[in-house]
Amino acid sequence: MLITFKSAAGADVIMFGDIAKRLVGILGKDPQDAKGIVTVEQLPGAIVRMRTAIDEDKALHKAAAQDDDEDDPDPERHGMAAPVSLAQRAWPLLDLLQLAQKEGVPVVWGV
Repeated sequence: MLITFKSAAGADVIMFGDIAKRLVGILGKDPQDAKGIVTVEQLPGAIVRMRTAIDEDKALHKAAAQDDDEDDPDPERHGMAAPVSLAQRAWPLLDLLQLAQKEGVPVVWGV
């Protein structure tokens, strides 16, 4: 399942359902709702929550990378085979939220 985040402020952001639902939850919305909106009034709070989640994910991965340096690292988990982090997946949506805030328009999905 794909979820498309849309706003008049920028290009659509298309994500697989599992990560999109997780990000919808971070935005403070119900991840089980098929449709949703981040209103102009809700954008500042949503942006702060998204940035906080990104920062926490980066810190978690940095700590994990330091632990890997101490252990024998798995070569199959680096480079192109490395898992994609929440922070990497969230950036396009964060960018769309920031553009929407600048232009004073909402962000919607499922419509």
